[in-house]
Amino acid sequence: MSRRVRTSPAAAYDLGYHVVWCPKYRRRVLSGRVKTRLEELIGAKAAEHDWEIIALEVMPDHVQLLVKPHPKNSPSYVANQFKAFTSHHLRAEFPHLRSRLPTLWSRSYFVASVGALSAHTVQRYIETRYERVPRAKTGGAGA
Repeated sequence: MSRRVRTSPAAAYDLGYHVVWCPKYRRRVLSGRVKTRLEELIGAKAAEHDWEIIALEVMPDHVQLLVKPHPKNSPSYVANQFKAFTSHHLRAEFPHLRSRLPTLWSRSYFVASVGALSAHTVQRYIETRYERVPRAKTGGAGA
């Protein structure tokens, strides 16, 4: 993933979430027309919120998504926006999803933050903060 810093009036950020969720009972129902429509709905929801989809993989029994949202959007908000929106539309458009499952998605999901820096790099930066030599101040008159 290339580093692309986005900005808003109050922030500069490069934040990504890896989100994974599954159909109830991990049923293998995400194929064919359902898969195609699910991909369209995920794209529409991301566009509605101005979130950037980096990667999307719909497997018959789970969805994996790498999305770059605004930092004001919590991981749970992002996951639940995709799950609620897609469940509502898919169950309305595909009656077999209503008859086979009490709800389309399981209540759980997995989410991890991702970025250009690994956790190890950030940890090393924090732990060695006082070992680095401070930068000399530049600029100013008479310097």
